[in-house]
Amino acid sequence: MADVVLGIETSCDETSAALLVGEGSRPELASLVILSQDIHQVFGGVVPELASRAHLAALPSVVERALVEAGVGWHAVDAIAVTAGPGLVGALLVGVVYAKALAYARDRALIGVHHMEGHLFAPLVEDSGLEPPFVALLVSGGHTLLLDVPAWGRYRLLGATRDDAAGEAFDKVATLLGLGYPGGPAIERLAKQGDPARFDFPRPMRDDGFEFSFSGLKTAVLHRVRACADLDAERPHIARAFQDAVIDVLVTKLERAVKATGYRTAVLGGGVACSRALIEQAAERLAGHARVAVASPRLNADNAGMIARAGWHRLAQGERSDWTLDARADLPLPGLEPLPALSSLEPSP
Repeated sequence: MADVVLGIETSCDETSAALLVGEGSRPELASLVILSQDIHQVFGGVVPELASRAHLAALPSVVERALVEAGVGWHAVDAIAVTAGPGLVGALLVGVVYAKALAYARDRALIGVHHMEGHLFAPLVEDSGLEPPFVALLVSGGHTLLLDVPAWGRYRLLGATRDDAAGEAFDKVATLLGLGYPGGPAIERLAKQGDPARFDFPRPMRDDGFEFSFSGLKTAVLHRVRACADLDAERPHIARAFQDAVIDVLVTKLERAVKATGYRTAVLGGGVACSRALIEQAAERLAGHARVAVASPRLNADNAGMIARAGWHRLAQGERSDWTLDARADLPLPGLEPLPALSSLEPSP
């Protein structure tokens, strides 16, 4: 088993490298370097070509800095874990090609990692005692997934978004409100000043099943913004109403899944899990049913620490990638299993 794993993440607009060091199933994070690409704020969203070019320029120095901060030389690195998808294919290619070249030149093990599986493993970096079974809600700019996790590496998809991801909805609504990019943190700051009773936006699909939809909520915000005579005065109230609606849907689905499975742990992951409002609501609603496990904001954002941890697990299972490893924007989640009969997943009265 590897004792030192280098993680590389370039799926979107963060260039990141990290070193995990240790033995067995409980490695420690020795370093984590994340370089965010500020250029995208000018455009109100990520420009794929600019992201790829920025990764290409920054990745070698980011990896070297991670090695220096960990106090680890190249000779000590046993394996390289890299995000292979999903994400922006050009950005992914930079990381995958770089990782393959390193692994080949230095004769090291290589493992491609699914980006969302990385988010699932993020809390384990800090909480080595976290163990399945649990329900996981993974919420990012590109994905909204609700998973039944009976064991590490085994997943049952309970529900996903039918249209927009929750993080994408935050970014688009932030643009409508003139708050810039990324949208989640800006909306959360502004929402603290808003009156929760001023507006009431719809909660799409909240009361049924485990799937999500946020496009209609986005449209409701658009109509409200267009109807405002004084947007400056109403902006905090719109932000609060929108955030309350999204969090209500997310937490209701999570609570439904916890009660249906009977699990005593719920994991939050992904960039949207940086939201204190989401974490507090989940903890409040699940009190007495399940504890909420969530990583610190630095590990919930796109980062190489979570990729290294997911890669560590896969390597420990004897898995390796060969030189045909390629970037895939639509990479399917590994380890997916069929759901049990739906009737067995209905919450108990």
